[in-house]
Amino acid sequence: MTNLKLTAGAWALMATTALAGNDAITLGMVLEPPNLDPTAGAAAAIDEVVYANIYEGLTRFGPDGAVLPGLASAWEVSEDGMTYTFTLREGVSFHDGTTMDADDVVFSLDRARAEESTNAQKALFKDIESVTAVSPTSVAVKLSAPNGNFAFNMAWGDAVIVAPESIGDAATTPVGTGPFTFVEWAKGDHVTIARNDAYWGDAPALAKATFKFISDPNAAFAAMMAGDVDAFPNFPAPETLAQFEADPRFTVIVGSTEGETILSTNNKSGPLADVRVRKAIAHAINRQDIIDGAMHGFGTPIGTHFAPHNPDYVDLTGQSAFDPEMSKSLLAEAGAENLTLRLMLPPPAYARRGGEIIAAQLRNVGINTEISNLEWAQWIEQVFKGKDYDLTIVSHTEPADINIYARPEYYFQYDNAGFQALIEKLSVTSDPAMRATLNKEAQQIIADDYVNGYLFQLAKTGVANAKINGLWENAPTQANDLTGVSWSD
Repeated sequence: MTNLKLTAGAWALMATTALAGNDAITLGMVLEPPNLDPTAGAAAAIDEVVYANIYEGLTRFGPDGAVLPGLASAWEVSEDGMTYTFTLREGVSFHDGTTMDADDVVFSLDRARAEESTNAQKALFKDIESVTAVSPTSVAVKLSAPNGNFAFNMAWGDAVIVAPESIGDAATTPVGTGPFTFVEWAKGDHVTIARNDAYWGDAPALAKATFKFISDPNAAFAAMMAGDVDAFPNFPAPETLAQFEADPRFTVIVGSTEGETILSTNNKSGPLADVRVRKAIAHAINRQDIIDGAMHGFGTPIGTHFAPHNPDYVDLTGQSAFDPEMSKSLLAEAGAENLTLRLMLPPPAYARRGGEIIAAQLRNVGINTEISNLEWAQWIEQVFKGKDYDLTIVSHTEPADINIYARPEYYFQYDNAGFQALIEKLSVTSDPAMRATLNKEAQQIIADDYVNGYLFQLAKTGVANAKINGLWENAPTQANDLTGVSWSD
């Protein structure tokens, strides 16, 4: 038997490592963000790293989707609904030591709504007429029309508060007001953040967090089993969840997301401009086969762009039920038989696996596809920005985002003046019953126009070390909020 002796230094190292395990965490993520500035990028992976961790807004989303105070401790709305006055928290600093005050809020909102803004969600700010610093801790936002959703809009990651002193480097070196500061970004591998000891609010239990980028489902499984990753909030291999459930070392966390997973369709690309062709595609799709084959049964079928857990949801799946014979008939009627369409697939498993299934389903009705597997940065440039595609598959994880269909310049290029007028009316309506009616009408219009192929609501399937507490079960926004995460003893 070997006699093992440990030096004092080795004992110290072991003690430090054990202690670090109680206040450090490594999270797995499928996609690496293209940059770290949530005010200048559309990728959900940006918010998954920085939302509520590095950056904060006037308001924020809680784990149940409720709109909570953020950098604004309170707000008042004028009688006419046209002016929101936000009271800011005192003693808040950015991570570089500069003070956060009303001037930074004015800068952030004016920057987001500027004509040259690259904010991916400029529609959130379109009703703003002016932003005024009433005092260092008070900001008045005057709207051009009443908007009962304004506090909700300000909770999005696209609306976080930034500073003019540091925004120039935000893409690679983000500086916010949050409970964690940016440490490093090892491109292609991980981002590390650390506890902000000067944070204005409650200190997080974690001293350090690392976001590890692992796109391959098999590699993700191996990393979890080996303990190289402590948690994978959006686990890419749902077929292995039963194995984790049977292992007491792990907890499986299944919830809902705001992610409508769709076969996005370029409505101005050749034959796809014909509603009969888009309808044929919709009826060629067997949603359950995709949910079973790509998601191992996790996911809820949808027939329009709206979350099933929302009280205003309308189940329109029957309107585009699987009917390949109808698909063939519609294609013949449109003179669009023997089509070949370009199907661009980003990295997530739901897209790559779902794409193969959809390609086979379309082939059965006479539509061939040329599949291109794109990396996330390529997808953003070619598909989302360049609109150079026919079909793609993506989950839209922003909350309550049916209003994107009112933007003709958006990447699926749907242009319906009636729909745009309805969304405009919805944006100035605060009565809940009327808003519900308008939401239901909006769902019906885009279903009638077969704008996209509506597949399923993305489930949130996560795996974590059983000793980790505080990870979100549901995903009311695209975030890995670590403010309440801790280890059990």
